[in-house]
Amino acid sequence: MASHRRPKQPSRARVTVLTTAAAAAVAFSSQAANAAPSEKPSKDEVKAKVDKLYEEAEQATEKYNGAKEKQEKLQKEISTIQDNVARGQEELNELRDSLGLAAASQYRTGSIDPSVQLFLSSDPDDYLDKASTLDQLSSQQVEALKKVQEKQRELAQERAEASEKLKDLASTRAELGKKKKEVQGKLASAQKLLNSLTAAEKAELAAEQNRASRASERDALTADVPPGSGRAAAAFAFAQSQLGKPYVYGATGMSSYDCSGLTSRAYAAAGVQIPRTSEAQSQIGTKIYSVSQLKVGDLVFFFNDLHHVGLYAGNGQIIHAPRTGTVVRYESMDTIGGPFMFGVRV
Repeated sequence: MASHRRPKQPSRARVTVLTTAAAAAVAFSSQAANAAPSEKPSKDEVKAKVDKLYEEAEQATEKYNGAKEKQEKLQKEISTIQDNVARGQEELNELRDSLGLAAASQYRTGSIDPSVQLFLSSDPDDYLDKASTLDQLSSQQVEALKKVQEKQRELAQERAEASEKLKDLASTRAELGKKKKEVQGKLASAQKLLNSLTAAEKAELAAEQNRASRASERDALTADVPPGSGRAAAAFAFAQSQLGKPYVYGATGMSSYDCSGLTSRAYAAAGVQIPRTSEAQSQIGTKIYSVSQLKVGDLVFFFNDLHHVGLYAGNGQIIHAPRTGTVVRYESMDTIGGPFMFGVRV
């Protein structure tokens, strides 16, 4: 006979837990539905975030510039080595041809000169070391064989060097691609933030930057600061002629610049070749740690890692290419966003 048991009733504790959870879920849903949307960041908050992203992008840009410069240097070195290898192979072929002609002549007469046997040996070095062989060779033949062996060793060494540099080039290209992607990512994030501003807010930011640049230009032009050397003055004059041109990462002119692109091009225009990156530029010339000792045209470096550089304009002002979204302009050293580290007199 079948047993008809009543289903087990949930315990009072379980009912209490379930009821409490359901109530909490309803309350949470009600709060979420009635919650005010998150407040949009203010113009100043957006500017602060964008400035930080631009600073990070500039750090990556200087590393990108360094990798690009290394890539170009390696390509030139590899090209030179490959040219040397090609010429060396031609010389080796000529040496071998001359020995080949000698071998053909001796074959026709029924005798093979020991020098030719030496050349055909699987281990010429060992053969050459044998005194009995040396005794049989004329000084001219020994010299010819030594030239062949020396040329073979040179070619082997140059090919090995080219192989190592090609590996280094591949690694540098990978680093270049990585830094380029990093810069582009930072700039895209900054642009997304800027796009969240209204047209009026964007106009306000642009007006603020223009006012600050004009004030810096006025302060610089009215300053009583001695110019640097003739070369420094020429470099500064070139930078002045580039005012208003846009910042573009990796650019060295003439239509656009990044910070070290402007300074390197300015000194090149003055007849002085300086390194491409800000960090490398900081290692040349005489360091000046006091702003009061700076002269017009001196290089000035900012941030602990020296990723930003400009040209001193006098009265605490510089001419520089600040960051994406700006142009070459005058600016107070107090508003760069990072500490002044030192100047360099080229």
